[in-house]
Amino acid sequence: MCHATSLLMDGQTMANLELFQTTDENQGGEAGTLFQLINRCVTPFGKRLLRRWLCHPLRDPDQINQRLDVVDLLCHQPLQRDHLRGGLHGLPDLERLISRVHAGTCRIKDLLSVLRGFATIQTLLNDLGSQFPATSRLHRLVHQSPDLTQILEFFRTAFDHDIAEERGYIVPSPGVEAAYDRVLAQQKNLEQRFAQYLEQQRQVLKCSTIEYRDLGKEIYQLEVPKSIKVPHHYVQLSATKAYSRYWTAELQTMVKEFNELQETRNSVVLDIERRMYQRFDEHYRTWLSAVMVVAELDCLLSLAYSAQSFGEPVCRPEFVENRPDGRAVLDIRELRHPCVAAAPGLGSSFIPNDTLLGGDSPNLILLTGPNAGGKSTLLRQTCLAVILAQLGCYVPARHCRLSPVDRIFTRIGAHDDILRGQSTFMVELSETSKILHEATSRSLVILDELGRGTSTFDGYAVALAVLHHLATRTGCLGLFSTHYHALTQELREHPEIALRHMDCRVDNEQGDVTFLYKLVAGVCPKSYGMNVASMVGVPKSIVERAERVADEFEAVQKLRTCSLTNSPTSSTPVPHHIHASTVPMSCLAEFKYLWQMEETGNLSGTASPATPDKPSLDTIVRIAKHWRNVLQNA
Repeated sequence: MCHATSLLMDGQTMANLELFQTTDENQGGEAGTLFQLINRCVTPFGKRLLRRWLCHPLRDPDQINQRLDVVDLLCHQPLQRDHLRGGLHGLPDLERLISRVHAGTCRIKDLLSVLRGFATIQTLLNDLGSQFPATSRLHRLVHQSPDLTQILEFFRTAFDHDIAEERGYIVPSPGVEAAYDRVLAQQKNLEQRFAQYLEQQRQVLKCSTIEYRDLGKEIYQLEVPKSIKVPHHYVQLSATKAYSRYWTAELQTMVKEFNELQETRNSVVLDIERRMYQRFDEHYRTWLSAVMVVAELDCLLSLAYSAQSFGEPVCRPEFVENRPDGRAVLDIRELRHPCVAAAPGLGSSFIPNDTLLGGDSPNLILLTGPNAGGKSTLLRQTCLAVILAQLGCYVPARHCRLSPVDRIFTRIGAHDDILRGQSTFMVELSETSKILHEATSRSLVILDELGRGTSTFDGYAVALAVLHHLATRTGCLGLFSTHYHALTQELREHPEIALRHMDCRVDNEQGDVTFLYKLVAGVCPKSYGMNVASMVGVPKSIVERAERVADEFEAVQKLRTCSLTNSPTSSTPVPHHIHASTVPMSCLAEFKYLWQMEETGNLSGTASPATPDKPSLDTIVRIAKHWRNVLQNA
């Protein structure tokens, strides 16, 4: 997969989004992951290809729509879909088996299994070729598979498969291997000589009951009744009460010849087996091409079955390539978390939400809300919807319209890295630094409570600076959740930041908080952390004490803010702009940035479209005009 044609995600992002393994310490594993949800493949090689698809979703809308066309077709033709899946079910791991043949580590049973598997594939594809419209991507995909008829016919007639299965070695059919045919003819001739010699000895000894007996390595012994007198040149090898067994010089010579022919035959059989593998391996690319076609069919079937598991509503994503203003867009209505939507008993109770980023709306959402109110779920489900869309799958939403995303970045959770000697905050900043250096205007960035790994003031400062940079400099799409409510005041006027919160209902008398899990406009006034403490069983006395401390702390902070801004005799140095106006610091920083761009000449000339490295000039001018209006009204 080429980086230029796929949506890029690093390992941390895949872990944060639980694509392949959940982060639940108690359960862990694949259950509940996106891969487990969409993996309806019935072949081992199909599952591996689907895993690669999920690691590298597409970016080209044409390629994505080709996949979606096939998924559409399969969803609307259930009989053909089920027939195709039934034909693929039970196929061996052809991809690995042909690799064993290629590496020279294959066994006879492996070869037979491979040949049966490819025969099944050829029959299935022949049947499917006429079942789908000739213009469909699925029809073209079926006909991309090489015709295996002649190759399979050769191996079908080259040797007896039943004997090979039973004995564990290949017995070539007559006319296939000249060396084997010669040895076989020599052995047949020798058997005739043994028969003639036996008849001759019966006549010489005048006894019709003389037979050959084999004892271990000493084969073709003449078994003669003890009542018969034998010539002196007979050499006795063994005896019983009734019989004696002999070799003659001529018989010994024939036995030696027999053993030599047997060794020659064994050598020829081994060489035949080697050459049979070699002949199979001569078509390695052909076999592999057929496997890849079947693997892709299996993956497309998997996406079709997955789409049906989401329930309603479900939609085909629509891709926006080039807006006149060059802005990216992500517009998803009534989106549900894919893994929850498909979970039995949970999908119907899940609260859907709309996510609107870019286009005619701000690029970023600054998200607040109560603890355990659904913020992280909203962040994750937005990313998963983009991944599903660019994978070529339906999305569990009523409407999904987006520009292709080049990269997804996530900063979710808090943990340290002992092996690298990194603290929790250092890990946070390392991941954030990667985002700031590599995100583009076509990226989707998810930041969940950035800055919580350090002091309140340091964390707030980092969160403010990072969010401001992403909104103004990077121009990416994203969601930024926080419990720093001062951020919402500082950035409330920014044209690229929309203030949203997860709604809840508060019973002031009882002190209970009911989570509504609905994304609405505005700012959540509190985080309601004490409610979560009560939910998990923290003693009531401790919760009540914490509430009193929180109220006192909030009152003191408000008093300090009023004192700093109103008292000219305060001993604490206060920046001039705090006394002088209510203009947000982000506004002043914006004008400084635009001033620097004007001085360097970057604002001159005609308007330029957005590039992966910077927002468009139209966007920059739009921000400048917005802040001018803010200053005029300040």
